[in-house]
Amino acid sequence: MRKIIMILVLTLLAINVQAETDNLEHSKINFWKDGYFVQNNIKILSDDHISVKIDNKWENYTLMPLPDKFIKWSVERRLQTLEDIKTGKMPSFAGPHNGIVASYGIKRNDSQFMINNAVKGMGYTPKKEKIDEVIKMLKDTKEKDFQSKLKILEYLYTNIDTFFDREKLLSLELYSTKEFETGTFLNQMAYPKVAIVFLDIPSFEVKSIPHLLHPDNPDLNKYEKDIVEYVNLIHSYFHGKFSKMFIAVIYNVIEVYDNSPKSEARGRRIVPPLP
Repeated sequence: MRKIIMILVLTLLAINVQAETDNLEHSKINFWKDGYFVQNNIKILSDDHISVKIDNKWENYTLMPLPDKFIKWSVERRLQTLEDIKTGKMPSFAGPHNGIVASYGIKRNDSQFMINNAVKGMGYTPKKEKIDEVIKMLKDTKEKDFQSKLKILEYLYTNIDTFFDREKLLSLELYSTKEFETGTFLNQMAYPKVAIVFLDIPSFEVKSIPHLLHPDNPDLNKYEKDIVEYVNLIHSYFHGKFSKMFIAVIYNVIEVYDNSPKSEARGRRIVPPLP
């Protein structure tokens, strides 16, 4: 009998240890329901106004456009990247595509810290009135050869203000699922304020409010569904087909800083302009 009791105790201990191990890539808060999540601490008030709940208090913000100097740098570097790819040259990992996202909010169970930093692929967000056109353009050309698709991307980049919204950057949360949650995902859900730094010269920092959209959320409006479709489509357009739809993240621009080492920059705010 003692042997049987000992076996049962050891079995229960092993189960508990496994459960604790399986729960490491999560926080104490569960954001999921029926296989998807809803970000309840974000309210879209209008096309350029957003409200976010921080420390149980709602705060209202006005979205701001990315300035000309950011757009000029971003477009030029993206076009250079496409040219490097066309000519077989290894493109730089620095620049506007790889945004370094600093977030804060909640401890993951495997950490003692509530801060996180991660590199995320960043792109542009289509305007409401243009997103159907852009999606159709990508769908109509996605089976073409790679060089032809690079020309489509060049066309979009060189017509940035025709197709894209300066007040929003766009990314994917590639790795977070109900079973595995990244630190960035948890922080953005719990405390949706982040700083995005782009490693380059010139260097920019964008402080923003992230709005996360799960593909299976049935309450997404048409534009939100279109955003999810577009960002997954543009990702597979360049990187190849994927078997699932990933979480979309809209980074609503609130402030922009010039972090370049030149004397007139060094972390000075350029959007909104200083008084």
